[in-house]
Amino acid sequence: MLETLKTLELTPFILSFKLAGVTTLILFILSLPLAWYLAQTKSRVKPYLEAITSLPIVLPPSVLGFYILIIFAEIDLAFTFTGLVIASCFYSLPFMVQPLQSGFEGLNKNMLEASYISGKSKLETILRVALPNIKPALMTAIIITFAHTVGEFGVVLMIGGSIPDETKVASIAIYEFVEVMDYGTAHIYSAIMVAISFLVLLGVYFFNQKQSKKIGGFH
Repeated sequence: MLETLKTLELTPFILSFKLAGVTTLILFILSLPLAWYLAQTKSRVKPYLEAITSLPIVLPPSVLGFYILIIFAEIDLAFTFTGLVIASCFYSLPFMVQPLQSGFEGLNKNMLEASYISGKSKLETILRVALPNIKPALMTAIIITFAHTVGEFGVVLMIGGSIPDETKVASIAIYEFVEVMDYGTAHIYSAIMVAISFLVLLGVYFFNQKQSKKIGGFH
């Protein structure tokens, strides 16, 4: 076990965190206006947009990965880190949009109207009024999206394969260790992933609990 730890290859974890970080940043930028629109609109297209946004939750990763792979094969993005990032953005989209949308929907409408009356634009209202008042939802969206991306397997396997230093993330490395019956190394990689996932979720719950106590203290 000690020898395994000494020779532990960290690159798959670094790639996983890099993928998760880039994906989370991109999704935050793209999801912010979408979540705001879904929270504010009464348009008839809202249910359709929500259904499309939520598709990755119910679709098997192999189905989503298959169609993305077909598209990427035409533009030479398959089996590249860039392709992984784009695929991950599709796969993790609902984990960013839904918490943000719920947070926006729970905002006091009078507060938003006061912002508009004072002359603030929609963008200023979102950044200076809305976001500071949905910290629990914001933190949940960012952390859960990051953690979900770190743990991706099906889509990553189909789109990225297992190219060392390029697309071989931690989840793929674990799969390959199991394939060759190297259960010792697979245990270590898996334990690290479990620990990371637990700490991430623990951080979310502690943060949300702290925010709830703060809000409760104002009443």
